[in-house]
Amino acid sequence: MKHLIEFKEVSKEYILGEKKLLAANKISFTIDEGEFVVVLGPSGAGKSTVLNLLGGMDFATSGEIIINDKNISKYNDEKLTEYRAENVGFVFQFYNLIPTLTAYENVALTKDVVKSALDAAKVLGSVGLEDHLNKFPSQLSGGEQQRVSIARAICKNPTMLLCDEPTGALDSETGVVILSLLQKMSREDKKTVIIVTHNSALAQAADKVIRIKNGKVRDITINDSPLAVSEVNW
Repeated sequence: MKHLIEFKEVSKEYILGEKKLLAANKISFTIDEGEFVVVLGPSGAGKSTVLNLLGGMDFATSGEIIINDKNISKYNDEKLTEYRAENVGFVFQFYNLIPTLTAYENVALTKDVVKSALDAAKVLGSVGLEDHLNKFPSQLSGGEQQRVSIARAICKNPTMLLCDEPTGALDSETGVVILSLLQKMSREDKKTVIIVTHNSALAQAADKVIRIKNGKVRDITINDSPLAVSEVNW
């Protein structure tokens, strides 16, 4: 199987006054097309730094980030903007929906970003919201708002979905629904889904688990028989 993503000795250094913070320290890993991947570690481990670098929201200090055989670590701001628009769907802990727009309008906005955007109504239907197209975020539950957020990410028809603690603002039962939906997209739609979390239980459902601590990869585990999210003992 072709590697979609390759991190090669990637480091990210921040300057804080007179101090240097090494948020990512020579991180290396690969992710294949269609994999359901969990990046696991405690707060401050460097997980979000990895996600920001992968999503083209920050520049690596050194190393190479190869996406689909292209070295995005060499890109300038303009090229990174194009890369994000065409390749990355973001799902965050907080839904970042526009409160004055309906669910449909929030998702349809992607047409202003990507020419190849999918049909918003169909995508909302695929996440079980076909009866909520004309509702505003305030009329939706937290789980429904997160599904709108996922639909918006999918509507771009991206190469990968990057999810930063996507169930952090949800109760556990609703969180399982959302994670099951993301796993289904990996399994059935062959989307590459990468979830950053501190919840170690989710590792049981991942194809690959990348454990990060103190800015370094501590362990990479391949699950030959990952569980369905609904089978995980939460």
